[in-house]
Amino acid sequence: MASADQPTGNLELVATIEPPMPTGVTVSHTGRIFVNHPLWGDDVAATVVELRGGARVPFPDAAWNRPDADDDRHAFVSVQCVVVDPIDRLWVVDTGAPMLQPTKPGGPKLVRVDLDTDTVGQVITFPTGVALPSTYLNDVRFDLRRGDQGMAFVTDSANQGPNGIIVVDLATGQSWRRLHDHPSTKAPSLHTSRPVVEGRYFLSRPGDAEPAPLTFGSDGIAISADGSRLFYCPLMSRRFYSVSVDALCDRSLDDAGVAATVVDEGDKGSCADGLETDDAGRLYITAYEQNAIFRRTAEGDFETLVHDPRLLWPDTLSLATDGYLYVTANQLHRGAAYNDGKDLRQPPYALFRVAIDAGPVLLRRP
Repeated sequence: MASADQPTGNLELVATIEPPMPTGVTVSHTGRIFVNHPLWGDDVAATVVELRGGARVPFPDAAWNRPDADDDRHAFVSVQCVVVDPIDRLWVVDTGAPMLQPTKPGGPKLVRVDLDTDTVGQVITFPTGVALPSTYLNDVRFDLRRGDQGMAFVTDSANQGPNGIIVVDLATGQSWRRLHDHPSTKAPSLHTSRPVVEGRYFLSRPGDAEPAPLTFGSDGIAISADGSRLFYCPLMSRRFYSVSVDALCDRSLDDAGVAATVVDEGDKGSCADGLETDDAGRLYITAYEQNAIFRRTAEGDFETLVHDPRLLWPDTLSLATDGYLYVTANQLHRGAAYNDGKDLRQPPYALFRVAIDAGPVLLRRP
């Protein structure tokens, strides 16, 4: 009988990553690999880098990685994710919240870097009613067929504050909140979900006599192959949800009207950090409790794509045009914040990939 720790699936190591700890990864249509490092306590020389010949090169340059303050509109403060869009532009989600501190106007932003010139082409900041002091911008997906230049959808996974989804009109830079503090975007109570990683409860507040459960909300996000549904999941929940993209984009609808389109997609078998979809209608789920990546088929069945003891906290998924699903493994659960102040991480961290028989969802005009 095979051991429970026996690897399944063909997980390939792409690169080992020395500190600081990475979270996001994305791969351009020409094969360029970008990674980001949020400011969570490690010494971060550059919060966005490109992997070139085994080296990490600040991207798009060193200046964009040297903010003057937490509200600097013209530099990255603390980046949570990087995503290449359907027409091969790099988008950077800057939380503006190093060490999860309250945000200041100008810090949280969505930045477009044009990969043909490696220069910043657009900076979108958020009004205070959209990016709240508690907001933690987490991940983003795109449908470039909507509006004049497309729409972006960003999860707000705030640990202490309202969660939700932020919609961004890329042509105007206007943005608005949806599903604000809706139950589907919030972490479940400790009575309904107790994440366990490497045999330990995943808890916060180091040093407390009674460590408390984390309350990070809407985190992973993915858009369906036809662009009709947006999938999302709270970090601490084993359930996931979807909402109508038409409703998210229709500003004439009130919150109740948008909420009426939410579907509870059921139990996904694990708490998850990242979600991704492919053009064959399948959904991919990082399973940080099981060191695995699960897949939901177009028919609604679940299967294990890959399980490997090296997948220590699979964080971000990125499906590239080369037919590989990329994933970072960053040992987040071993950090000092979740282990009574003791840093149990064992670098290097890792970037893996696994081949699949489908391509990414590229919602763009012909």
